[in-house]
Amino acid sequence: MNLPEAILQAHTRLRPHVRQTPLEYSLALSQASGAEVWLKLENLQHTGSFKVRGALNKLLSLTTEQLQKGVVAASSGNHGAGVAFGLAKLGAKGVVFVPEGASATKLEAIRRYGAEVQVFGKTGDDTELYARRYADERGLTYISPYNDPDVIAGQGTIGVEIVRQMTDVPNAVFVTVGGGGMISGIGSYLKSVSPNTKIIGCQPENDAAMKASVQAGKIVEIKAKPTLSDGSAGGLEPGAITLELCQHLVDHWVLVSEAQIAAAMRLFIETQHQLLEGAAGVALAGFLRLSALYRGKAVVVVVCGANLSLDALRKVLV
Repeated sequence: MNLPEAILQAHTRLRPHVRQTPLEYSLALSQASGAEVWLKLENLQHTGSFKVRGALNKLLSLTTEQLQKGVVAASSGNHGAGVAFGLAKLGAKGVVFVPEGASATKLEAIRRYGAEVQVFGKTGDDTELYARRYADERGLTYISPYNDPDVIAGQGTIGVEIVRQMTDVPNAVFVTVGGGGMISGIGSYLKSVSPNTKIIGCQPENDAAMKASVQAGKIVEIKAKPTLSDGSAGGLEPGAITLELCQHLVDHWVLVSEAQIAAAMRLFIETQHQLLEGAAGVALAGFLRLSALYRGKAVVVVVCGANLSLDALRKVLV
């Protein structure tokens, strides 16, 4: 697949269904860092997350027969809500598997859109493997949260919007990385039109499976610890196509602590007067760690979602 071309096709396909989210200049962050800071506000996307782009692009690529049979997804929350949102739009049905301990706020969002929710597995890895097997055994279509070219192309439409919303291409784009679908899509498109734009992958110190896998040159398991960034938590399934994409597209990796994530979230809430979830805080924290390198340069921070539980919000604000 020619991924940049597929991303442009996805952009056309998705325009009637998803929001072109604002790309907002942050005066507060720009003054604090000395950089020209732009925020891509996917926290204002339908379902409160960028994930709806990839999920819906995949659903719109399916045949009528595939939709009638039903689909299966695995998710910690946001991807499941995106799939459920798309199914409701298309009048189709599906089941979303979630791991134990998934955010109650995100589970409620999935159910609100009408999808069936089933709980399986202690980790996202277990959930993904089971959901894919469940779909295969029943002849249903499995929609991966990241390991699918159509899903990656959908996420890449964020990159199309960034380029079209800016007068000049950015010097760097900071993106939170979990399974790698978003950064693979954004990076593929941006590198095709602006090879010198730096793509910065941001992960929590407590759960950085992709960075470890890129360094090892193969998918590896890590001992993950709890993180505010539940939306990016979990490892990679065997054969994930995003590993090779990240190896080629990501120019620099930055890991951030839980304290840095929480501080970045508080700063965003205080200065932008909007909510963001932990995964979005990771990208902002990553930029703040490296901000000295980007003084006088234009950077974009992708604020990937807003689905924050009240309990998590209380912890961040303490």
